[in-house]
Amino acid sequence: MEALASFKKELSSPKKIFITTHVKPDADALGSSLGLANYLLKKGHEVTVVTPSDYPSFLAWMKGNDSVLDFSKSEDRALATLRLEEADVIFCLDFSVLGRVNELGELIRKSNAYVVNIDHHQDPEDFADFRYWSTKAAATCELVYELIVNELRDKDAIDKDIAECLYAGIMTDTGGFRHPNTTKNVHLVVAELIDKGADSSQISNWIYDSNSVNRLKFIGFAITRRLVVREDLHMAYFVISKKDLKKYQSQTGDTEGLVNYALSLDGIKLAALFSEREDGIKISFRSSSDVAVNKFAAAYFNGGGHKNAAGGKSTLGLKDTVDLFESLVEKCQDELFHSESMTAN
Repeated sequence: MEALASFKKELSSPKKIFITTHVKPDADALGSSLGLANYLLKKGHEVTVVTPSDYPSFLAWMKGNDSVLDFSKSEDRALATLRLEEADVIFCLDFSVLGRVNELGELIRKSNAYVVNIDHHQDPEDFADFRYWSTKAAATCELVYELIVNELRDKDAIDKDIAECLYAGIMTDTGGFRHPNTTKNVHLVVAELIDKGADSSQISNWIYDSNSVNRLKFIGFAITRRLVVREDLHMAYFVISKKDLKKYQSQTGDTEGLVNYALSLDGIKLAALFSEREDGIKISFRSSSDVAVNKFAAAYFNGGGHKNAAGGKSTLGLKDTVDLFESLVEKCQDELFHSESMTAN
C-alpha cells in the first residue's frame, strides 16, 4: 500500500515519462506500452515510448505508433537516450529482467528516475521502485487495464484507442482466447474493452489476416520442408536457417505463430522453433497445459517465460542446437511430461 501511494504521488502532477518494453515487441508489449502512453498523455504527462528493436508491421495501426523511437536505429538512439536521461518516471512493461531490453537495461539501472515495472512473467529482477506484477494475469495489457481501473480509479479515461491497444495484447497472449490462461477475468476485461470501443473483429484482421505473399509462401515452405515430428518423444519442431529467411525475404514478425502449427499436431506435447539469426539461435517453445516448458528453457537454453510459452537462445550452431534439444528431451521425458520439476544438471 505504501508503494502504491508513492506511485500515485509520482503521477499526481505532470511528469516526463519514458516507457519501454522488451526486444522484438509483440502485441502485448507494444499494446501495453501504447495503451499506457495514450492514457498518460490524456492526464497531461509528456510521454516517450522507446523499443529496443523493431517490431512487426502488423502492429503499426496502434495509436501512437508513429511516435515510437527504435533504440536500435541510429537516427532514433540519440533522442531516445536524451528522453531517458530527462525522465522523471520510467515504465518497464512486459519484461521482468533488465537484460531483456539490451543496452537500455543498464541505462535504466543507472537512472535516478522513479522506475515502475508492470509485468506477468516469472522470476522478476528487483530493479523497480514500484512493481505491479502477477503471473496470474494472461497479459501485461490486462494488468495495465487493472492498474488504470482498480488502482487509479480512472475507468472513464479509457477510450477506443486505449481499449484497442490493450485488447490486442490480451487477444494474442491468450492465443485468440484458446490458451489455458484465458480466465474468467480475461473475458470480463475484454468485455469492458469492447464496451469502450475496441473493434474485436478489426483487431483480429489487422493482426492475423495481414499476411504478405512472401510470408504465406514461407509458412508453406516451413510446414512442408522444415517440420520435424518425433511422435516417440511427443514433440515436433521447425528448423529455420538464415538462408531460408533470406530466400523468403523474411521480415520481423514473419515467424510469429509458426511454432503453434507444430503444437497443434495430435499427440504432440512439446513444440519448438529454431531460427538462425546473426547473433545466434533464437528458440521459441510451446507446450500442452501439463508441460512446464519455461523451466526446460531456463535450465538448458538460457531462457524462460510462461509455463506453456517460453523462449531461449543458443550460441551453438543450428544443427548442434537441435541435436542438443533432441537429446535433452529424450533424457528428460519423465521430468517434462510427468513433473513440473526441471533443473539443469
